[in-house]
Amino acid sequence: MVNRIFAILVFIGVPLSVIGSILHWSSILMFVIYCLTIIALAGFMGRATESLAIVAGPRIGGLLNATFGNAVELIISIFALKAGLVGVVLASLTGSVIGNLLLVAGLSFFIGGLKYKRQEFNIYDARHNSGLLMFSVIVAFVIPEVFSMDMNEPKTLSLSVGISVILIILYLAALFFKLVTHRGVYQQKTDVVEIHEEPEWSKRKALLILLLSTVAVAYVSEKLVHTFETVGEQFGWSELFIGVIIVAIVGNAAEHASAIIMAYKNKMNIAVEIAVGSTLQVAMFVAPLLVLISLFFTEKMPLVFTLPELISMATAVLLTISITNDGDTNWFEGATLLAAYIIMGIGFYLL
Repeated sequence: MVNRIFAILVFIGVPLSVIGSILHWSSILMFVIYCLTIIALAGFMGRATESLAIVAGPRIGGLLNATFGNAVELIISIFALKAGLVGVVLASLTGSVIGNLLLVAGLSFFIGGLKYKRQEFNIYDARHNSGLLMFSVIVAFVIPEVFSMDMNEPKTLSLSVGISVILIILYLAALFFKLVTHRGVYQQKTDVVEIHEEPEWSKRKALLILLLSTVAVAYVSEKLVHTFETVGEQFGWSELFIGVIIVAIVGNAAEHASAIIMAYKNKMNIAVEIAVGSTLQVAMFVAPLLVLISLFFTEKMPLVFTLPELISMATAVLLTISITNDGDTNWFEGATLLAAYIIMGIGFYLL
């Protein structure tokens, strides 16, 4: 049913996005069309990556889901940077971190927990990810904020570039550690898939759909960015709220759906890998990559967040670590994460 709705939205939304853009329809109407179209396209990307995940296994499958889920947000952010909307980009990165850790993980734990009393996942992966979360969000994001207080803009940008390069190198090293040098070293019984599944689509079809969806998302995302200013004025939304809530939810729709589906199927290793792995990818790869990309635009983007953004991300990290470090979860822990996300959402709305 959901897949059919997504298919209808794609086949209607993409042509309407083109026609509405040419005929200059209302920015509010186009904002709604663009958002629904991107979410539907993200759904197709989620199904394609799920097919690839069945073939590749939980770790690589989770990585694929996180990567192509973040591809949507990366594309939106690049066009936002090009338009000079640095505040929106930084806010969307904040929204991705708290959205993945609190909303995606929270919904996954909650929905899965309603079906299963107790769900387990790899405790070694959870502890490994905890250290990376602490480093990437609390260390790498807080340090530029603290040091930038006594620095001018060029020095702050130089510090951000240096930290960005280190983050990308460490992220690649983390992938090498998990997928090459220590692959299978920290396996548990929960890593074994009991039921053999057939992928929905073949490898070639899944890759083709991923490619076409990414191209379509790139086109629609560019148009979406140009509606932010009008929509913000019309609804009284701040640049911060648009980035943290709207762009983050639309941009991460693919992994939202994938993680919840995996949790409902009791595939918690993949669900956790999507939620936490996506956060790590945003913090250690997407954010620093955007800093480097911004060097080619008029508006440069230092890795400096506002105080509410930093505190929200740090809180999300600490809460997630405390809940996931035992290697199992239930619906109440999911509800706790969701409650934290709603509280932060209210705060950003009222700012």
